[in-house]
Amino acid sequence: MATDRVLTVPNVLSLLRLVLAIVFFVAVGQGRQVPAFWLFVVAASTDWVDGWYARRFAQVSRLGRIFDPLVDKVIVCGAYVLLAAAGTAIAPWMAVVVVVRELMVTAIRAEMEKAGRDFSAARSGKLKMVLQCLAVALVLADRAWPGLAGGGLAVGQAAGWASWAAVVATIWSGVDYLVAARTLVSP
Repeated sequence: MATDRVLTVPNVLSLLRLVLAIVFFVAVGQGRQVPAFWLFVVAASTDWVDGWYARRFAQVSRLGRIFDPLVDKVIVCGAYVLLAAAGTAIAPWMAVVVVVRELMVTAIRAEMEKAGRDFSAARSGKLKMVLQCLAVALVLADRAWPGLAGGGLAVGQAAGWASWAAVVATIWSGVDYLVAARTLVSP
């Protein structure tokens, strides 16, 4: 059950994540690879923490149900656009797929909420977020520490594979949300 409370720990964490996203964008724009990596990792980690905290301590709020996914979209879409523009394993068309899916799901979520229906994140959406964050983190790691390898696999290669996996999960999740929202257009 969502409350009308605004000042909750999860909402403060989401606000912190938004501030970290802005600082992250500046770091990427200035070519500060190592700080950009760590800013992204911390920001992505707080997404999991605020969701867990909200459920665990009954601090789910109406604001949080809107603000948390909005901040997720800001950091992920911003990261994809900036990294695609930098010529990384994230191709420009991949950034377009991610941004279009996020805009579509935001529109669907708004209509579902307006109709009084719960439209919480599906498992496919959570998997998509994990893979997108993994792809971004690996691209950032490859930029911060070029030539880094682990277990015989270059981070750049792993970034490429993760980028493709994230795009597949993004498309799958978008279709999943469209199917879930079919009641909006059904008579």
